[in-house]
Amino acid sequence: MMVTCAVTLRKKHFYFTLFRGRLHKTLYKTIGIQGRSQYIMAANLCRVSGRSLLKVQNVVTPAKANMSSFSKMSTGKKVLFGTLGAVTAGGAGLLGALHYSTTVHAGELELHPPKFPWSHNGLFNALDHASIRRGYQVYKEVCAACHSMQYLAFRNLVGVSHTEEEAKALAEEIEVLDGPDEEGEMFMRPGKLSDYFPRPYANEEAARAANNGAYPPDLSYIILARHGGEDYVFSLLTGYCDAPAGKELRDGQYYNPYFPGQAISMAQALYNEIIEYEDGTPATQSQLAKDVCTFLRWASEPEHDQRKRMGLKALMIASMVIAFFYYLKRHKWSVLKSRKIAYRPPQ
Repeated sequence: MMVTCAVTLRKKHFYFTLFRGRLHKTLYKTIGIQGRSQYIMAANLCRVSGRSLLKVQNVVTPAKANMSSFSKMSTGKKVLFGTLGAVTAGGAGLLGALHYSTTVHAGELELHPPKFPWSHNGLFNALDHASIRRGYQVYKEVCAACHSMQYLAFRNLVGVSHTEEEAKALAEEIEVLDGPDEEGEMFMRPGKLSDYFPRPYANEEAARAANNGAYPPDLSYIILARHGGEDYVFSLLTGYCDAPAGKELRDGQYYNPYFPGQAISMAQALYNEIIEYEDGTPATQSQLAKDVCTFLRWASEPEHDQRKRMGLKALMIASMVIAFFYYLKRHKWSVLKSRKIAYRPPQ
């Protein structure tokens, strides 16, 4: 098959050469002696230009030339230019950082709350249940006038801050709409342990109408919903102060540096001796804020103590079985770890 292809190609080349020779003879007869010389010169020119175009020339781009010149520099010059480039880039970055650090933007005027040493923040520390009880009293007598806790029921207080009898007595203090009765009428009844904390307003529109358009948020998960947790809530409750010069507040707004925008519609709620604790604890502003923050932490995370107890049990069990698992690991991997591969040439 290869021989046949070679013969075919030779035939085609023969016919093409014969055709080209006849074509040249025909052109010579047509254009005459003077035209022949012009034709030969044109053909030679085309051959030379074609060969020059097809010939590969070494063209060096400016970037490559610059790189080659840089590579030919001495080591000292390379180090010098590299140091100058690094210093220039570092200086530009430093100037930009100083510019943005010294420039005060209106949206960044927000004071971040400090970190407070809460007694329940430790790995093995539980919530202060006496503080939870006092915090519920603060919420009931101060905060419940505007804020709801619709996801918390009276039964949740049993065994945490109150006994069952105390929780029932607290529930019976409220009136709950229930029904219908045998006559199809709705009626009011005393609260039960299964009832949730009452809402101060019937709906969001009523809440906004009573607070100059501001909607008091629900406090059930407020600690988890705010960046900073109880640190933020404590700082917000105790951070009210007079507005600085140049800060304008609308009617019904108060200045608080910890609130985004510094203008808050909630008036200062906690003052010294605003309530009287049942256990005789001095009701200072910081004590009131600390207790209500502890109560809100428990409300947001009621499994706080149980989670830490489970973690402690898991650590104890892990410490007992870690030696056994270490021996098992050494036993299983000893064959692979001690294996050696050797080449034995044939005898």
